[in-house]
Amino acid sequence: MLSKKRVVVGLSGGVDSALAAYLLKQQGYEVIGVTMATWDGSIKNMPHVEGREGCFGPGEVQTIAQAKSVANRLGIPHYVASVSEAYKSQVLDYFRAEYRAGRTPNPCVRCNQNVKFGALLAATRRMGVDFDYFATGHYARLDFKDSKQPFLYAALDDSKDQTYFLSRLTLEQLSSVIFPLGGMKKTDVRALAAEIGWVDFATKKESQDFLECGDYTVLFDESDNKPGDFVDMNGKVLGRHRGVIHYTIGQRKGLNIGGLPEPYFVVNIDVQKNQVVLGPRSVMNCVDVDAEELNLMVDEDSPLLQQPLTAHIRLGHKGALARITALDVAAGKISVHFDEPQFASAPGQILVLYADQGIVASGIIAPRNS
Repeated sequence: MLSKKRVVVGLSGGVDSALAAYLLKQQGYEVIGVTMATWDGSIKNMPHVEGREGCFGPGEVQTIAQAKSVANRLGIPHYVASVSEAYKSQVLDYFRAEYRAGRTPNPCVRCNQNVKFGALLAATRRMGVDFDYFATGHYARLDFKDSKQPFLYAALDDSKDQTYFLSRLTLEQLSSVIFPLGGMKKTDVRALAAEIGWVDFATKKESQDFLECGDYTVLFDESDNKPGDFVDMNGKVLGRHRGVIHYTIGQRKGLNIGGLPEPYFVVNIDVQKNQVVLGPRSVMNCVDVDAEELNLMVDEDSPLLQQPLTAHIRLGHKGALARITALDVAAGKISVHFDEPQFASAPGQILVLYADQGIVASGIIAPRNS
């Protein structure tokens, strides 16, 4: 009987995690809510933006109160787990280090990998809470039938699919996870919230961000704002930049460079020379992408690895057909070749490979020929 199974649900105060907990209780699980506390007050100049939510910021007290409200409505226990130290080292320090190195981090992917599906669960168990499963309101589906096939699949609702954010999770991490909303449309989730009388959640505006204030520069020191040269691909100085932390590969807006023959983009960031290299869109296209820190989500001998796959090189990238051209599982490296050129592959971002709707592998994009 499912009622004997205990599941901890990560409650964020939003409609998705609230309805995930509701559905699991309806299915007979013993449900416990837990909310992670990340804010430590260490960023003194971070403003609180009323009405805006984020994973890190002084408005966390409201988020915890909202999650507590969900638990009260459901009549389930609720715990707050402090993960501020893990969040600082695994997300904030990582974010700073990547930008300082001229790479483009993805803090949400990193948080899922090391905090939400890692440190949070460890902290929950340290509080004496034992459980069989962990559930969240992510839009994703799981299937563990065959190790040669993917086990993490895109959500039914393409517009809300969050598997890109979950692509760095291991089989061990996912083996005890439940995603109750993976087979639902977002519109159906809101409709269900209204049906059970949670109109405030059904109509709640979504505005979740990595930082509550939305301004990443508050994470950096004044010494990081070291001006340098914008140069073209031949080394000709085009102007001055504000510091490498303000730029990413493929960026066009905010360069404030005039008099160019066509729109220029950030092509490369040379941290050693403190230069930001600019060039036309035509030089931004790539057909080959290398990645490291491989997370292989099928068996090494899976026939899927020999077939065309859909590759995504950043969040929002629609994906394109590619083939694996090199795979070194021991070294944790993978290379792919696209059928058609793709725009702006940025080191530090995540390469995710899908077979149909299932994730086959992911890796962190590395500089080409590094």
